[in-house]
Amino acid sequence: MKILLYTNLVKAGDEVFIRQLMDKLEEKGIEVGVMHAGLLDLLGFVRPGVVFQLINSAMEVQQFAPDFILSLGGDGTMLKAAAQACEARVPLLGINLGRLGFLSSVEKMHVNQAIDKLAAGQYIIEERSMLAVTGNKPLFGDQPYALNDFTLHKRDTSSMISIHTFIDDEFLNTYWADGLIVATPTGSTGYSLACGGPIIFPGSRSFVITPIAPHNLNMRPLVIRDDVRISFAIEGRAENFLCTMDSRYESITDEYKITIHKAAYTTRLVVLEGMRYMATMREKLLWGLDKRN
Repeated sequence: MKILLYTNLVKAGDEVFIRQLMDKLEEKGIEVGVMHAGLLDLLGFVRPGVVFQLINSAMEVQQFAPDFILSLGGDGTMLKAAAQACEARVPLLGINLGRLGFLSSVEKMHVNQAIDKLAAGQYIIEERSMLAVTGNKPLFGDQPYALNDFTLHKRDTSSMISIHTFIDDEFLNTYWADGLIVATPTGSTGYSLACGGPIIFPGSRSFVITPIAPHNLNMRPLVIRDDVRISFAIEGRAENFLCTMDSRYESITDEYKITIHKAAYTTRLVVLEGMRYMATMREKLLWGLDKRN
């Protein structure tokens, strides 16, 4: 078995956890690749003399051909790993070294049990839909995909922006707001939820359009089918606006005409035996902690 380790940031004190993880992977005879130069340096410290392959691109991921990618960090790390993993169709499992960890659902104190279940085949693969962006100008290089959400947002001004929105080339609405979110079911528990959007179960075959601080209070989140194309044209007093795909962002102008649609790829999430989506929601959203209920 091959496992690729992915992280955004190596923090002080991570060497204890990395040593524990490497002990377990070596016990199971698992070959390890690395997708972060800082992590490679740390592995050189905890495993002196051992050579690990450094993977720098999606093409190299396919060449290494891992059985799994382990994302070491929080949900932001998991989202970046998803953009790397989707084209190679590599299943992804998140080890939570961050705070909330909605996607990175394995806490680091349970990493040994997680590796045991991977090695024993005690898991299922859950296909999560992704967003893709196209337009009259290129955006986000060779990874124009998002597992959680796409957003348009004002920049460099306190004034709201106008976002003319079309579904399958039919005019839907002009949102006068600070911005707009298009979220997948996976992303419905993130930024969209914080802006008043609904929680959508994975596999629901839908997206949600959620305005950010709209001027008109009757502009409510809208759930739509995931087989449509959502197009945008932007107006505002400022010259530049912000466009994001998960945690990545680019600056755009009103010359950009953007279309969002369901990506041809999915993120393949590893769901270990005993993990349940509703249990994760209760834990992460702190449901049921009010003892008055």
